[in-house]
Amino acid sequence: MRVAIIGGSGHIGSYLTPRLVEAGHTVLSVSRSQRKPYVPHGAWNKVECVNLDRGAEEEAGTFGVKIRELDPDAVIDLIAYTLESTEALVEALRGRVQQFLHCGTIWVHGPAIEVPVTEEQPRKPFGDYGIRKAAIEQYLLNEARRNRFPATVLHPGHIVGPGWVPLTPAANFNPAVFADLASGKEIALPNLGRETVHHVHADDVAQAFMKAMANWSNAIGESFHVVSPAAISLAGYAEAVAGWYGKEALIRFLPWEQWRASVSEKEAKVTWDHIARSPNCSIRKAQRLLDYQPRYRSLEAVREAVAWLFANGVIQAQTIPNYLHCP
Repeated sequence: MRVAIIGGSGHIGSYLTPRLVEAGHTVLSVSRSQRKPYVPHGAWNKVECVNLDRGAEEEAGTFGVKIRELDPDAVIDLIAYTLESTEALVEALRGRVQQFLHCGTIWVHGPAIEVPVTEEQPRKPFGDYGIRKAAIEQYLLNEARRNRFPATVLHPGHIVGPGWVPLTPAANFNPAVFADLASGKEIALPNLGRETVHHVHADDVAQAFMKAMANWSNAIGESFHVVSPAAISLAGYAEAVAGWYGKEALIRFLPWEQWRASVSEKEAKVTWDHIARSPNCSIRKAQRLLDYQPRYRSLEAVREAVAWLFANGVIQAQTIPNYLHCP
């Protein structure tokens, strides 16, 4: 199959693109500039790289046409963030592709009523990103079910992997909390630390896209959560990280407003965006219909990412023995 993957060298694409090549597909990686993938792989030698500036092409009204001219059997869109962008691409590809796979987000859900949250629960997103992605999901599923456009939507959680900072126990992206926990220093968490986050390893997301292609008859017209088997609480997350380095987590719990005043405005906003949702999503549907079987639990995925941060000097904890830098 000839597969065009839009955003093919990013977090997900770094794992998905080699998987596609190894499965025998002809792969076209479409991006504004061909950056190095996060994980090197010999399969990239067989990938056709296509340089397209999506923003500029969409402004000119030519992006969808240029994707269509690649003559793909399947299109995987990993970087669509507006309904208008997706609508234009769908119109250009209508009747021309066997499958269209869109990367969504678990943020299409707002705060949960019943957990774990299933795909069937009503959407009540908040915030610009979640609202926009929910609109895209609704549009694509409607096109699939009413107009037979072969769309599938996959909703990853907090994507983790070596090469970038994972969502931390403080529910933001300041890596200092990892160094503090590894050194046995006290950290502060908001409230009681019982809010949840739901990670997923980038390779498990890649696996889900492959399974959706392999089980296309079950996948078309459906959306699926793509997360680890279980969410984790902030406090439990912190305790686990400290334990990797032979430490006991020293946690001071602060009321939200007090905690908020102790960090930067940016960190506070990111944390609030995550704890206000406290995602905890079910993967039963993906397991049943796609045979999705995540390799990593949340803490296993994070541990690999944190080991990379220490090994590459992104974070340092002076008291850690060298043999513990790669847990």
